[in-house]
Amino acid sequence: MRTKKLAELSLLTAAALIMFIVELRLPNLSPVPGVKLGLANIFTAYGVYRFKGKEVLLMVLTRVLLGAFFSANFSAVIYSLAGALLCLVGMLLLKRIIPAEYLWLCSILGAVFHNTGQLTMAVIMTRTAAVLAYAPVLFVSGCIAGLFTGLCAQFVLRRILPSKD
Repeated sequence: MRTKKLAELSLLTAAALIMFIVELRLPNLSPVPGVKLGLANIFTAYGVYRFKGKEVLLMVLTRVLLGAFFSANFSAVIYSLAGALLCLVGMLLLKRIIPAEYLWLCSILGAVFHNTGQLTMAVIMTRTAAVLAYAPVLFVSGCIAGLFTGLCAQFVLRRILPSKD
């Protein structure tokens, strides 16, 4: 990996981690566990359209693991990894059919994958399907947050990558 690319990925990872930590300090938007903006996903969505899959994977893994370390919430790693990895795989596949000008759509679907991964892990860990009662609220709030983070990432991507006109 070239030094310039490594530096850019490192800066994006640091920015995503900072956004994650800032978001931890914000009051909960909903009484439903797991509902949050997911501001760090701006950098993931941007990275999916800017870098190779394995490079974004390293960025996501680093963010999740360091996020758990800085938040001192190591039990959340299982849920975060399940959501983040399913989201990343889904977005990398969607990138093949969704062009960069519709990154916001890929981000919304990525949020659905993320929630699916977390709910699946919750069912596995709790050994009960009762946690699926949260699904409607998580999916609706996830789609709204995915739209917001996707639009932010699309704006940044449009400003950084040259136009093909």
